Parts: sequence; C-alpha cells; structure tokens
Amino acid sequence: MAPRWKGKTGEAKEPMSVIVSKLQTSLIESNAQGLLSGCVVLLEALPEQTELLYRACIGRPLITAEKDKQWHQLSFEEALYLCSVLKCIKVAGENKSVKSDEELWHYMVAKRVSFPVMFKAYSHLRRKNWVVRAGSQYGVDYVAYRYHPAFVHSEYAVLALPDDDDGDGENSRLKVWSDFHCTLRLCGSVAKTMLVLHISRNGEDATVSLSGLEHYSVEERIVTRWNPEVSRDTN
Repeated sequence: MAPRWKGKTGEAKEPMSVIVSKLQTSLIESNAQGLLSGCVVLLEALPEQTELLYRACIGRPLITAEKDKQWHQLSFEEALYLCSVLKCIKVAGENKSVKSDEELWHYMVAKRVSFPVMFKAYSHLRRKNWVVRAGSQYGVDYVAYRYHPAFVHSEYAVLALPDDDDGDGENSRLKVWSDFHCTLRLCGSVAKTMLVLHISRNGEDATVSLSGLEHYSVEERIVTRWNPEVSRDTN
C-alpha cells in the first residue's frame, strides 16, 4: 500500500530511523530525565530536542508559563520505549528519585492491566520505524503512519490481542462478531487497513518482570472485508 500524502512529500524524505537516532543521541548527551505524573510522564526538553520529538512524533508539547522551558507529555508506551529500549532517558518518581526499568514497569502495569500487551504492540511497530499514535477515535488501539502525521494519513488501524484472551478481558473485541464487523467497516470508511497483532505470551507473565516481555511474540494479520461485487467471477 502506498502512503496517502497530504501534499508535503518533499518534507518527509529523512527516514524515521535517522530522526529517532538523532533524538536518542541528543537525549543521552543531555542526560534527559522525565517525571512520573499519574498516568503520563513529563519530559523537559531542549529546543533541539523539541524539534526532534516533533519530527519523531513522540510526546505532545505542553503550554506552560515558563518561557525558557519546554515540557512534553509522554504516554506510558512512549516513555518506557525511550527508557528501556532506546535507553536515552531516565524517569523519576514523585519523590524525585530515579526509578529502575523494573520499578517503572511495575508502576505502569499497576496503572493499566493491559499494558504488557499494549507495550509489546507499540514497541513492535516502533522498531519497524512506524509512527504510532493512539487509535481510540477509530475504535482501535493504535494507528500507524509511514511518516509524520503532518505529511501522510495513517495506513493501519491496529488491534493488539493476547492469544490466550478468554473473552472477558479489555482486548476481547474480536470475540463478538458485531463489534468486529463495525470496526472493520469503520476502517474501510476512513481508508485504513485493519492490522491485528496477536500477542503470544508463550507461558511468560510479564507482569512479574519486564524481562518476561522479551519472550512474548507477535504475529501480524491483515483483516479485510470481502466484497462480493469485486470478488465474483465475471467470466
């Protein structure tokens, strides 16, 4: 599938992997540190980092009265990805002490039971250099862009589903046919392809330790709606 451009193709030539690498280097050099605040992480950024965060499509800038500081609000997925995968920021708790990756993981899992599956899906797509944003407006977990959302429309509407879900959890939407059908039709109406990421825990419980997430595996499945008018034999 080719990207659907918004008329700014010339500005999106730099690969996302290069942009993220520049951001990673800048954050490491400045010893960047985020601050836990409820269900988000606040990150103070230098002007150069603000630009790179925007281009990498990570976090959202906050409007504050401090003219010499720029704060960005990171989701749990974004913060943990920067902290544990790219290893370019540290995160402190309310007492200002820096949390280890494991401490940060347990804090986030306690806040959101579905976080292990959601983070596995998020990091899986980010490692492939997709831009990942929340997809609640489309009834899915994430939407994935090939480039920055300012340049292209998202290509995939993403659902992250644990393979051992019993149908009663937070991610059991495909267990009900009517919900599945509505989501699929919505994806078609907004020109997005439904991408289902089946997350297999492989007997590991990542709620116990962040290292358990390494044993999770991801299977990608594209789901499309069968159109009899297009698919029928006209001979």
